[in-house]
Amino acid sequence: MSDAVHSHNAHGHGHDHHDDHHEEGSHGSFGSYMIGFGLSVILTAIPFWLVMSGVLGNPQLTGIVIMAFAAVQVIVHMIYFLHMNTRVEGGWSFMAMMLTIVLVVIVLSGSMWVMFHLNANMMPHADMSAMHNMSEMP
Repeated sequence: MSDAVHSHNAHGHGHDHHDDHHEEGSHGSFGSYMIGFGLSVILTAIPFWLVMSGVLGNPQLTGIVIMAFAAVQVIVHMIYFLHMNTRVEGGWSFMAMMLTIVLVVIVLSGSMWVMFHLNANMMPHADMSAMHNMSEMP
């Protein structure tokens, strides 16, 4: 049999072919990891400072701002540490990122809705304590 028929190089199975699937995805450089780390630290420190200092004064506004910082931090992690973009894996990685964003929005808004309604329906209110005091009167 001839070499042309059974050669691995003739079929495109050379020794460096196994690394071809890595050429699309970008593996982060030290600088990009440091940018991601710096953004993560900032996006954690600012909400911590907002809560500890009480600078906004309104707990609901503080909660909304913290949720916004959390959502941005999830996106930073996906871009800088998971390397998700439109070029990797023919766009499927980007579709996974979009699905993740949709799920995060659903989870965060659903959690806030549940906590708001639990607070409104389960916590004793001032009018209930006044009714309780009236029932003890002779």
